[in-house]
Amino acid sequence: MKKTAGILLAIASIVTGTTETMAIEEATYTVVQKDDHFEIRDYTPHLVAETLVEGSLEEAGSIAFKILFGYISGENRSRRKVEMTAPVSQQASPEKIKMTAPVGQQRVGDKWVVGFMMPASYSLETLPVPKNPKVTLRRVPGRRMAAVRYSGFWSEKGYLENIRKLEAWISDKGLKIAGGPLWARYNAPFTPWFLRRNEILIPIAADSN
Repeated sequence: MKKTAGILLAIASIVTGTTETMAIEEATYTVVQKDDHFEIRDYTPHLVAETLVEGSLEEAGSIAFKILFGYISGENRSRRKVEMTAPVSQQASPEKIKMTAPVGQQRVGDKWVVGFMMPASYSLETLPVPKNPKVTLRRVPGRRMAAVRYSGFWSEKGYLENIRKLEAWISDKGLKIAGGPLWARYNAPFTPWFLRRNEILIPIAADSN
């Protein structure tokens, strides 16, 4: 029950942006080109905590969120170095990690990879080690992405519709696709559909402009 309440509190913080203890850090990028709802962005390298889950597009996000939120809430083994004191003691202690945005979701075969971006203040060496073997940490290199932004429900219909729109725009611009689509969500489930920020991101060749 407490864990569920914690998840709801974190989601509320994302929506309102008014809590004093949690500032939402977003993925860093530079807009190279903008065309109405479409953009070409250069993303900087960043770290993600990921998990692989089965289920429909809608189900996978909910299942994975619980796993990943557990990790950033303390289900990890801290490997933090501390200044020398006397006496010397050593203990693995839980460490909470700030929430960031967006939550990314990408299909892999019949499964989905869902990831939380990690705060820029961490490196792979300083991130706490997950206790749950379903959580993995990975460095994502800098890359160029084509993006389309839209509002609405988190539905497969909206997901597929906007992938088609983005692919058509990419083709019209003569750009080259360099990877599969990524679904990015920035808001909580109880955010009104017309206020939700959703995006489809597709990697494109680095020389695309």
